[in-house]
Amino acid sequence: MPQREVVLLGEMIDAAEQAQQLVAGLHVEAIEADRQRRDALLWNFTVLGEAAAQLSADFKATHPYVAWARPSQLRNRIVHGYWSIDLEVLHATALDDLPAFTAQLKAVLNDIEP
Repeated sequence: MPQREVVLLGEMIDAAEQAQQLVAGLHVEAIEADRQRRDALLWNFTVLGEAAAQLSADFKATHPYVAWARPSQLRNRIVHGYWSIDLEVLHATALDDLPAFTAQLKAVLNDIEP
């Protein structure tokens, strides 16, 4: 497996884990009030989506059980509509969706690493 996919998956896992840590134990109001935390959360979702978009279609097709498009869609929403980002959606996504998504990414990485 090309090293590029390993690097991109590693970036995705790191960004997803960071996003989860940034919201752990906090209500969305606390994130709204903390500009550095909010910006870090937005950045990690952006990195996650950009890395997902950089994976080849062939690679994604070999792991169809992963929702590869979702991070890229969210990244595009953040980058192109910053002023209208709903932090409740990001908060819920980090808490409810990223743990399982991260586990899927780790499973893919384990499958492809020698």
